[in-house]
Amino acid sequence: MPNSCSLFCLLMQINFEEASNWTDRICVPASMGAIANAATYDKWFKVADGDQDGRVTGGDAVTFFQRSGLPKEVLAKVWDLANSQRAGFLDRLAFHKAMDLISIAQSGQDITRDNYLAAVEQGISLPQMAGLEGIGGPGSEDGTSAFGGASTSGMRPAQVSNSSGYDSAELSPRWAPADQSSAYAASPSRAKRTLGASRSTKKPIPQRVVTSIVDGLKQVYFSKVRPLEEQFKFGSFFSPLLHESDFEAKPSVLLLGQYSTGKTTFIKFLLGRDYPGCHIGPEPTTDRFVVVQHGLEERRTPGNTLAVQPDKPYQGLSVFGTGFLSRFEGASCPAKLLEEITIIDTPGVLSGEKQRIERNYNFIDVCEWFAARSDLILLLFDPYKLDISDEFKQVISTLKGHDDKVRIVLNKSDQVDQQQLMRVYGALMWSLGKVFKSPEVCKVYIGSFNSDAPIDKAKNPHCVELFEAEQAQLLHDLYEIPSRSCDRKVNEFVKRVRAFRIHLLILGHIRKQMPAMFGKDKAQRKMLDKLPEVFYQVQREHHLPAGDFPDVNRFRNILSAFDFANFSKLSKSMVKQIDDVLSIDVPNLVRAFDNPYQ
Repeated sequence: MPNSCSLFCLLMQINFEEASNWTDRICVPASMGAIANAATYDKWFKVADGDQDGRVTGGDAVTFFQRSGLPKEVLAKVWDLANSQRAGFLDRLAFHKAMDLISIAQSGQDITRDNYLAAVEQGISLPQMAGLEGIGGPGSEDGTSAFGGASTSGMRPAQVSNSSGYDSAELSPRWAPADQSSAYAASPSRAKRTLGASRSTKKPIPQRVVTSIVDGLKQVYFSKVRPLEEQFKFGSFFSPLLHESDFEAKPSVLLLGQYSTGKTTFIKFLLGRDYPGCHIGPEPTTDRFVVVQHGLEERRTPGNTLAVQPDKPYQGLSVFGTGFLSRFEGASCPAKLLEEITIIDTPGVLSGEKQRIERNYNFIDVCEWFAARSDLILLLFDPYKLDISDEFKQVISTLKGHDDKVRIVLNKSDQVDQQQLMRVYGALMWSLGKVFKSPEVCKVYIGSFNSDAPIDKAKNPHCVELFEAEQAQLLHDLYEIPSRSCDRKVNEFVKRVRAFRIHLLILGHIRKQMPAMFGKDKAQRKMLDKLPEVFYQVQREHHLPAGDFPDVNRFRNILSAFDFANFSKLSKSMVKQIDDVLSIDVPNLVRAFDNPYQ
């Protein structure tokens, strides 16, 4: 019989192909043994989680897992498979999965995903953990061990039975700053990471305990990066300043495309149902940005309400005004996929200049805001709408720097025959090559994503297998998004800090050229006219890649609204502070929450 908790972990963490294959075989009631295992794991989780914050970090896991008596090479595999989202800690469900994997290893099997799937189907016994035989068993109480004493959660590693043959000190987490190592030495059993600055930093990050990579990113950003972003108006040039909710947000998928290319139908295909407020038709039906998110009941939330909720990552949208917020809303429904990701439906990109001008908000800037915060960006086309309008071209141009997140979906491909499909594909690639201005081609998925109608085999029977394979691949990529979410947050954070460093150097150079007393207006006009030369001088002076600089015309338009003399003077300590974030803080943060057995 399958372990009920392990089954839930599977559906949340494994990829789509495995989930779809597995769900065909799970219509079996959970056994009492599986329920008892889950209850025991919950009690063990409280033992492993010494500070009861709901997270078992690498140091906690080292202390607790060594009770199994398994060698560290095996426990390293356990951590990797259980920590599928690479968050640097195990939550309750991931901890349950780790316990199942330990049981599999103790039975003599290899730690692989296939073995895990097979074992879950057959039933998994409780692992043997030294000192925990009585916890969770019949007649035992929480916090007591098999020996009738107190729980061993507070023991130091040396006090716990260590039959695996290695010293727990060898597995201590690697700290980012050398001057913070004493914090760990003072509390080795809890093994939480304290992130700080290097000795050379004049203003170190305030000491606090962080238990995940996301916590560490927030600490670095709000203590080191954001104060300088505010000082040098970075939010006006690049993207609005980040809030805590931006770091905690679920992974999101942004859908862009011209009207009637099947964006809303595509969402319905993914969810297997309609979302509240959706409407499908051949005309432009979606007239607003809709955040499709998980909720226990169907509900629509106005945009102004979403923008003021501190637990939602949409506070930054307030800068686009009421005109946009009246065309923005949230739609909640109890769909399984939405427990892991959020989907953003968008209005169809228009081709008429008159229609575009009548929008009372900047559509291009809003798309850029969502693109910067999305994990995956899908551009939808259909065989009868391959032309790329001027507005769509502008939207695509805002995706510069996010090329790794862009995917192309050629929807409704079953509406043309094989010969026409070949021509359509060639024409699409030619059009995209002109817009993206890059020899590298984006990944293109070909298929018909319509939950209400199967693939039409009449017009193109030869490509049915291709369509099915492409659909499976796209769904596989979508279901893998949560496992890459933490890596994506680190990647986006580093991209933002790199962009800010260049912004800092540009404004510092401009401020340095301004006269102290007279002729400021003339000097400012001259600087705006010669902005490409300013970019070139900064590039040469600091040895920066030309491709990392912002668009000069857009930068000039924004810069012209400011008085250059009011910008702060750039000091070497400011530049060093940002350099330390890129070269010291972020690498050490990632290293600290890597596999604790490596």
